[in-house]
Amino acid sequence: MTVTTALEAQYQSEYRGVVQYYLLAHNVRWFSKLNWVCETSLLKTLAGKHKSRVSAMARKYKAATQTTNGLKKCLKVVVQRGKDKKPLVAQFGGLPLQRKQEAILVDRQPQFTMTNRSELLKRVLADQCELCGSRKRVEVHHIRKLADLEKPGRKEKPVWMKQMVARRRKTLVVCRQCHEDIHAGRSTASFRRKGTGEPRDAKVSRVVREEGNEKGP
Repeated sequence: MTVTTALEAQYQSEYRGVVQYYLLAHNVRWFSKLNWVCETSLLKTLAGKHKSRVSAMARKYKAATQTTNGLKKCLKVVVQRGKDKKPLVAQFGGLPLQRKQEAILVDRQPQFTMTNRSELLKRVLADQCELCGSRKRVEVHHIRKLADLEKPGRKEKPVWMKQMVARRRKTLVVCRQCHEDIHAGRSTASFRRKGTGEPRDAKVSRVVREEGNEKGP
């Protein structure tokens, strides 16, 4: 199927669905304006695809089709597919805008499908900082594109940047403290003890200072 046949088939499908739904209306002929709008849109789209003019597209695909109410103007594309296959035909228009009092409407209930949660949503629902493990005020840090993290001549990447490069993701779930550290250019804690908000490094350094004080005068 070519681009032209696909476009005409899509436009015809949308237009036919609207017209057939309102065939019970006494003023269904008003859809002639909708036909003109859709036809103009289709011709402009084809002209853009083929780098041509709207008038040229109209002359090329102008045709007529037989309906219950006689011949109707339409746009038609015929693609020959060899001797063994029938030609591929796509058209737009040619629908009689005449009221049908015996038309039957079948309103189907919309089908709702359950989709799996995205990876980002799962990470956010985990409610844990991916840098330090804290569960306090978890947020999401965003960047514009990964290429910004791999510019040549940059100094050694901080921990948060290495995480994003390794994951190949433009998002990073972090706590409020780590988020502020990232934007301020400060080093972020690589680990926090679970159940507390304290970095392990801070705990170790405090113990060293206490030992030093005991040895002092």
